[in-house]
Amino acid sequence: MKTFIYMVRHGESPKDGMERTRGLTEKGKSDALRITDLLLEEGIDVFVSSPYNRSILTIQELANRTGKEIRIFEDLREQNFSGNDKRISDQDLFPLLHKSFSDPNFALAGGESNAECQNRAIKVIQELLQTYQGKKIVLGTHGAIMTLMMGYYDSQYDLKFLLNTSKPDIYRMEFNGQELVEVKRLWT
Repeated sequence: MKTFIYMVRHGESPKDGMERTRGLTEKGKSDALRITDLLLEEGIDVFVSSPYNRSILTIQELANRTGKEIRIFEDLREQNFSGNDKRISDQDLFPLLHKSFSDPNFALAGGESNAECQNRAIKVIQELLQTYQGKKIVLGTHGAIMTLMMGYYDSQYDLKFLLNTSKPDIYRMEFNGQELVEVKRLWT
């Protein structure tokens, strides 16, 4: 039985603020409407998201238009590199990404390694695949954790992949049971 997970990376968000509460820029809001139009005809059954506002807001209109609630999973939050809730600048983030993808157990003091982040998120994915077998699931997510979840199933989803994704982005993952069958990018 086919189950589909639509990884929806959040739209553009402000560069300042706290990780949990940052919303979407005007472009991010506009792109969220494009996501709604793109996925409306897919027949989505279930909506889940990271607890971070920007991920929720990216899929909120689609959930509203289909009359569905968004289930929040704390373990789908973005990888915590620094041990606090403050956004890391791109200048500081890129070296951390390179180091963490070359050493999955690397973490700054108080931060989270790729291995730890991937393990917590994959437990949620496995639960979703079991609970909602045969359904279509939209998952509001972030770049690093999305890449780690996808990379668990196929090693081609690595740092190079992450650096070539956009905000927003959409990847439809097709599963047969717990096995990944196909991934298709839907955002253009």
